[in-house]
Amino acid sequence: MKMKTGTEKLKTALLFGSFNPLHEGHLAILKYVLENCRDCRAGIVVSPENPFKKGIGVNAASRLEAVRRTVKETGLDIDVLDVEFSLPQPLYTINTLRYLRDGNPDREYVLVVGADCLAQIPQWHEGLQLLREFEVWAYPRQGSDVEATAAQLNALEGIRSVTVLRGELHNISSTEIRNRRTRCPDWQGRVGFGFPRNGIRDDKSGDKSRK
Repeated sequence: MKMKTGTEKLKTALLFGSFNPLHEGHLAILKYVLENCRDCRAGIVVSPENPFKKGIGVNAASRLEAVRRTVKETGLDIDVLDVEFSLPQPLYTINTLRYLRDGNPDREYVLVVGADCLAQIPQWHEGLQLLREFEVWAYPRQGSDVEATAAQLNALEGIRSVTVLRGELHNISSTEIRNRRTRCPDWQGRVGFGFPRNGIRDDKSGDKSRK
């Protein structure tokens, strides 16, 4: 069944992250959105630096370029946004969503997160307010009870809505890919096409602080 938008505004589902690297799990989430949400857009918001993974791996400009190249090579109709590269520090997801909403009143922005990330939203900067202002779609991940987490959040007063997406599980993470590349630089399995086969580059000159 196709998800109905229920609004005249163009619903735009955004997946945030450092994407170091972008992998098949990320792409599967956005592909699912495009295939199951009628009249929706899907986008990737590349963050200059993950606040929990500072100084790890490829610099911000290289990551952005690689994500754009990967998306182009997949042929998926996905927008790649560099909006956070020009926003003032510190960067917070709610501020980015508000900035995009204010600048594009014809769109309704939806935050897309993995199941593990969904449980952390109340601890984010203005996390509960984010849940009040923006719809959230959560993608299942092995080992996470996304249904229970969504039910708990939806029970909170004033929450917009948390919806669980019904997609195929992809038990892969960027951390796992980086670790495998460290052990075996030529390993390329489950990584987007735009990333080099010769391991990661430890160049932090392009990174910005996100707290």
